[in-house]
Amino acid sequence: MSRIGKMPIRIPKGVEVKLDATNINVKGPKGSLDVKLHPTIKVSVEDGSIICERPTDRPEHRSLHGLMRALINNAVVGVTAGFEKKLNIIGVGYRCEMSGKNLKLIVGYSNDVIIEPLEGITFECGTEGPQRTPFIFVRGISKETVGQQAALIRRVRPPEPYKGKGIRYAGEYVRRKVGKAAVKK
Repeated sequence: MSRIGKMPIRIPKGVEVKLDATNINVKGPKGSLDVKLHPTIKVSVEDGSIICERPTDRPEHRSLHGLMRALINNAVVGVTAGFEKKLNIIGVGYRCEMSGKNLKLIVGYSNDVIIEPLEGITFECGTEGPQRTPFIFVRGISKETVGQQAALIRRVRPPEPYKGKGIRYAGEYVRRKVGKAAVKK
């Protein structure tokens, strides 16, 4: 069996789970999420936990087994704790500001870039460290939406390989290249 798929998902206190034939609704203190179920994977709620089962050991059923369990677990974690991604802005004069609910990025273009949040997403801006490096927190209850919003922000000015300037995920390694001055020797 799939190591991920066979693990039961514990339902924490304060979380309500409703199971239909086609989807599962998870409602918690932070909000409510729906997960569409695949017709071949059987999902049941027993003794305060959610269990996923697959019909056969064929490769497509094995992969769907782990996938459905992970999607349901992400919904349970999202409505209880939520998800967040941190992005750092590297570059002289690069910064971010909040403009109401929207995010305003000043990253070297002639005009400021305004980013509207997707549904259920909130932004937080600030600076950290002695060099006052700007950062952005993207928060929400859906792991997929948080990742999509962070990717849309990073796409505004991806990190470049020569000086490392741009917007990057916290902890992301940017492989640096040597400039042409070092090659001339």
